[in-house]
Amino acid sequence: MSTRAWPIRRTSRPTRARADRRELAGFAAVGLLAYAADLALFTWLRGPAGLDPLTAKGISFVAGCSVAYAGNALGTYRHARVKGLRAYAVFCAVNLAGAVVQLLCLTLSHYGLGLTSQRADTVSGAGVGMALATVLRFWGTRTLVFRTEGRVGSWTG
Repeated sequence: MSTRAWPIRRTSRPTRARADRRELAGFAAVGLLAYAADLALFTWLRGPAGLDPLTAKGISFVAGCSVAYAGNALGTYRHARVKGLRAYAVFCAVNLAGAVVQLLCLTLSHYGLGLTSQRADTVSGAGVGMALATVLRFWGTRTLVFRTEGRVGSWTG
C-alpha cells in the first residue's frame, strides 16, 4: 500500500516518489505560511501587546491552524476526499496535539529552565516546539484528515 496524497493508479516508483515530493512540498509551503502567521502574531502579542507567553501562544496557534487548514484543503490535499466538519474536527485535534508539544517546549524553557526573555520564548515556542510539532502534524494531516483510499493507516471515519 502506498502513502500518496492523491489517487494514482499502479505507477512506477519514480512517479510515486514525485507525487510524495509534491505532497511534502505543498505541505511545507502551507506550513511556512501558517508558521509566519503564528510567529508574527505570537511576537506581537508577547511584545507590544504584553501578553504572557502561554496566552500569546494559544492565540497565535488558532491563527496558524486556520491558515494551515485552508491551505491544505484548498491546495496540497485538494484531490483528497474530505468529510466536511468531521475532517475539520480531526484536523483541529491533530493540530491541538501539535500545540501541546509547542506549549510543553515553551513551558519547560520559560518556567522550568528560567529562560524568560522574549527571544528565549520565541526560540522555544515558535522554533523548537514548532519543529517537533510539525512532524506530528504532517503525519496526522496526511493519514487522519486528508486521506486517500488505500492509504496505510488512514482514518475511515
